[in-house]
Amino acid sequence: MAIDNTVPATLPNPPKRLLLVSVPRTASNLLSKMLNIEGQPNVHTNAKAGYFFYNAFTAIANGGYLSKPCSQWTESEKTEVRALFQTCFNELEDYCTEAEATNKIMFAKEHSFWFSNPAALQPGVYDTEFAKALHVDIPARYGEQTYSANNQTVISDEYLRTWQLAFIIRHPALAWPSLYRAMLKMQAIGFMDEDGLKGASATNMTMRWSRRLYDWAAEQPDIAVAPPIIDAHDLIHTPQIVQKLCAQTGLDPASVQFEWGSADIKKAELWAPGAECDAEQQKHIKAANIMLSTLQSSSTPNKALAPETIDIAAEAVKWRAEFGDEIAGVIEKAVHDSMDDYEYLKARKLCL
Repeated sequence: MAIDNTVPATLPNPPKRLLLVSVPRTASNLLSKMLNIEGQPNVHTNAKAGYFFYNAFTAIANGGYLSKPCSQWTESEKTEVRALFQTCFNELEDYCTEAEATNKIMFAKEHSFWFSNPAALQPGVYDTEFAKALHVDIPARYGEQTYSANNQTVISDEYLRTWQLAFIIRHPALAWPSLYRAMLKMQAIGFMDEDGLKGASATNMTMRWSRRLYDWAAEQPDIAVAPPIIDAHDLIHTPQIVQKLCAQTGLDPASVQFEWGSADIKKAELWAPGAECDAEQQKHIKAANIMLSTLQSSSTPNKALAPETIDIAAEAVKWRAEFGDEIAGVIEKAVHDSMDDYEYLKARKLCL
């Protein structure tokens, strides 16, 4: 069944599981803040505002796996990485069980590549045998576990179908330089080394994982309505779009907020993984502070961060002055390479 891109005002049967798919620096934390996820009366999520695969991805990135060819992975490395994904998935499933028991909507928010199979992060042909070694074990209640071509994640089609997907996007010329600035700061605090910076840059500066997941939804026989897409520009300039998203997803529009105080938004301390030494916990908190700094210093959406027009060539001049020719070239190429996916998703966004 082909999905209908004309999304109705409300859904007749609101979903019980909502997965917001994002990419770093696309204002996903702002969207969560405006949705007031913590204040939604009928929503269940974790302390990280819905991120469940954070620990797996950071360990993979810091372990140098993002740039390591599949052929060079040892069996023990595959086992280690699969265990990381499994731990994250098990926590997600535990929260889903709690949400079902209390008849609440389960909310998760993931960067699309955080739960992508590392086999998909390598250039060239997708190694299906390698990918199978990293698939997580999924409870039998979800039935047979299959992986269609556009599902290059570590979780199966059958499990993904239990979620309504929603997406947030932002112009790459705004997202990618902002991301690189943040990663430089994380490198400075020792959160990642030079190899981690390069690997994370290559993996993060793309929207192909989001587009692939959107296309996956379009292929599903039991998904008749297009997943809603929010453009960060609209989120900032026409924030009423958030209430339309609520109507699409079963969230409470009365809980939406367009401004907030400064006392209740310091959430970075919740990002420590928990079972590590204090120094390591502090490193995660500092990294979260970097990624959340814009939101934590705000009380309302900042329109200056969403210009009406964007000239990539003019922006590239600024990047060369800020980062130097080599890095500016990397960012500019990533921007141009991402535009097709961005425009594809933008053409399908929610509108008022």
